[in-house]
Amino acid sequence: MGSGVLSLRMDGELLERLRQHAAKRGMSVQDYVVRTLIREDFDERLSSAVDATEQLHGWGPAPRPS
Repeated sequence: MGSGVLSLRMDGELLERLRQHAAKRGMSVQDYVVRTLIREDFDERLSSAVDATEQLHGWGPAPRPS
């Protein structure tokens, strides 16, 4: 798999918060953002797979917390 470039323009306050979160984990801002996006993508794919399995087995969608 290749790599690409994504350029973002963001508020300085948000960038500083990202720097702080990354520093707490000993990571660069880039690594922190990439890991966050990967985790979010995984969570979304897992949720879709669970929903598909429930429908396949006729269980219906699981109740979502409100």
